[in-house]
Amino acid sequence: MKDVTQLTEGWSLRHEGALLPARVPGCVHTDLLAAQVIPDPFIGRNETEIAWVGRQGWSYVTELTHDSTHERTELVFDGLDTAAEIVLAGDVLGTTRNMHRAHRFDVTGLTGRLEVRFGSAYEEADRVRALTGERPNVYPEPFQYIRKMACSFGWDWGPTVVTAGMWRPVRLEHWSTARLAEVRPLVTVDGATGHVELRLRAERTERGTGRPLTVRATVRGEEVETEGQVSFTGDEAVLRLEVAAPRIWWPRGYGDQPLYELEVTLLDEEEGPLDAWRRRIGFRSVELDRSPDAHGTGCTFVVNGVRIFARGVNWIPDDVLPSRMTPERYRTRLRQAAEANVDLVRVWGGGIYEDDAFYDVCDELGLMVWQDFLFACAAYPEEQPLRGEVEAEARDNVVRLMTHPSLVLWNGNNENLWGFRDWDWEGPLAGDSWGEGYYLGVLPRIVAELDPTRPYTAGSPWSGSWEHHPNDPRHGTHHSWEVWNRQDYAEYRANVPRFVAEFGWQAPPALATLHRALPGEHLAPDSPGMLHHQKAEDGNGKLDRGIARHFPLPEDDFDRWHYLAQVVQARAVAAGIEHWRANWPVCAGTVVWQLNDCWPVSSWAAIDGDGRLKPLYHELRRVYADRLLTLLPGEDGPVLAVDNQSGASWHAQVTLRRFDADGTVLARCVVEVEAAPRSVARSVLPAELLPAPGSSKEFLVADADGLRAVHFPVPDREFAYPPARYDIRLEAVPREGTAVDVVVTARTLVRDLLLQPDRLGPAASADRGLLTLLPGEETRIRLSGCGDLDLDGVERVRAALFSVDPA
Repeated sequence: MKDVTQLTEGWSLRHEGALLPARVPGCVHTDLLAAQVIPDPFIGRNETEIAWVGRQGWSYVTELTHDSTHERTELVFDGLDTAAEIVLAGDVLGTTRNMHRAHRFDVTGLTGRLEVRFGSAYEEADRVRALTGERPNVYPEPFQYIRKMACSFGWDWGPTVVTAGMWRPVRLEHWSTARLAEVRPLVTVDGATGHVELRLRAERTERGTGRPLTVRATVRGEEVETEGQVSFTGDEAVLRLEVAAPRIWWPRGYGDQPLYELEVTLLDEEEGPLDAWRRRIGFRSVELDRSPDAHGTGCTFVVNGVRIFARGVNWIPDDVLPSRMTPERYRTRLRQAAEANVDLVRVWGGGIYEDDAFYDVCDELGLMVWQDFLFACAAYPEEQPLRGEVEAEARDNVVRLMTHPSLVLWNGNNENLWGFRDWDWEGPLAGDSWGEGYYLGVLPRIVAELDPTRPYTAGSPWSGSWEHHPNDPRHGTHHSWEVWNRQDYAEYRANVPRFVAEFGWQAPPALATLHRALPGEHLAPDSPGMLHHQKAEDGNGKLDRGIARHFPLPEDDFDRWHYLAQVVQARAVAAGIEHWRANWPVCAGTVVWQLNDCWPVSSWAAIDGDGRLKPLYHELRRVYADRLLTLLPGEDGPVLAVDNQSGASWHAQVTLRRFDADGTVLARCVVEVEAAPRSVARSVLPAELLPAPGSSKEFLVADADGLRAVHFPVPDREFAYPPARYDIRLEAVPREGTAVDVVVTARTLVRDLLLQPDRLGPAASADRGLLTLLPGEETRIRLSGCGDLDLDGVERVRAALFSVDPA
């Protein structure tokens, strides 16, 4: 049987003539940080102080020893970042130039000093650029010339931290006769029968050439065990299994997520088992309905025959040093997504193909995965040496990830088809290659060959063909960025895209995150550290304009500015989702930019770089819930939308009240609304419920089944809010340790009340976001992780509470 030796210990990093202890998996930055050679790039403006690290070469060394009786020993790198030369006992084993694929070298009988020499990513990119010629991109860094995590070179939310190192595991594999070189299971379901078509490729030693081998496969699940085998003498075999009445895997909210163990064993008649391979699989069908209709060209996920409104988020690498990611951290972040009622996660094309641990958790939680191939915001040369690397990388990762039932879409690139048409690329390219051959040729061919069970789309955004503009909202996927860049968030309601794959609004991270990242700084929107941790072009200007459209822009009051920026972010994203959900099934999904951050920064994320939840996170939980109550602005006043994405009918008794700003009820009625499963019901409201157009003193509230929607006819800065008054008391939570309930009783209208828990302690968290209370209403906010807060801490809590009217 094949033996595996993990090479995690005994590595050193060469630095200025010395050898520093090194961790594998890891990278130069993590090793230099551990040795206190460099400061933390996340703190202050240290990012610029450590830029030199990415511009020089680095070497890792260890002694390679092994004593195996097997015929062959291979050195396997699951990830080398990026341009590397591997030297053993003074001889070059080979070179690499791709972070996103595995590499394997024959070291049979070889021992001695093993050295992995990493060249500067900048130098490798310059070498390739000299061969291929210049190509445009949206940033000044050369990420399109090297197969490396693009956002290592910085992005409009990320720092420039250009890594190098063995970022994924390294091991020795000892084997004889033959090994499983590739196992490719095509998992489908047809009626009551599950099908597993296993396509296998074996690699043989000289002794094993031509010998009869057997592959045995077993599928195990609850009360299910199916086994089969096939013998072969060549290098490839096909084995088909049928599983009677398998339980079906569903996305979160549509059913359960049963997973089956698939075990494959390679055997030799004389030697017995030679190699084994194990993964979890799930039975489900998926398609992307792109049929033309009266509205344009659709883009709807259909899973197990059920049409789905996708409630999605975009995922970026959760750390700019991705070797620091752990299975536990993946689980935490993805569980947060599921708890926000997300059912789709798009792995964005400027990052990485994530570790299997990421997709394992998605399988378990029912989070559908949209996987970009790794191309983003640039024209990519299609000449060698990149072309061969692109194809090898795609093959590696399609085969590695195709076992996961959560994976529902392969996508060719992020914004490159759009960029070619709109970003002044066509002229400078002057007929040069720019990536179209990858997105419309190489990649769909590889997916069709290796994984025909899943749909492929050429890019995001993409209208489906060059007959339409790539970002035409009427066709395919759409990225909505004009609103954040130039308009008020009300403009999200101007159209109904078929599928909104990107949109979002910025806000700063939590205050405790800022204090950790900017120690000692007097915080202001334009303080040096704040500006350094704002990477978007005119980011603060856009934040200020977004606030000023709705509120008086605070001067010399950072706390107020910080709160209002977070309110506007939450409201903006909610406005888009409420509108687009209400237009289901014309619009079939929204994917918010973005779920997470890779460092502490002002960004579009719902969870900041220290893992703290912004108000946007709680708002996502509301607007992505199965049931959503919305008051949509209309030409003749607000319209009630009852959105039911659950599998059961919703009979809603909606209480509608028109209020005066002082809390007086001016009109009231109850509307009965029936929303069928996976549908939206709209109701025109009685005239007496509508606030007077342009009124600064009237507003409308709709309540049903614990849900609330509000409508104010004018911007907040024009509304006659009474000074906010509310009482606070604290109550201990039995059997919840130090958890405390903050009980707030409103004495006036209180709009967008927010408890910022980190102001009470860096580990504190709250279970609620923005809340609008009417006079006399009471709410409870569960506060956890604030160990020193006793029941007399009311004034501390009051100082951490904010509302639209600050009085």
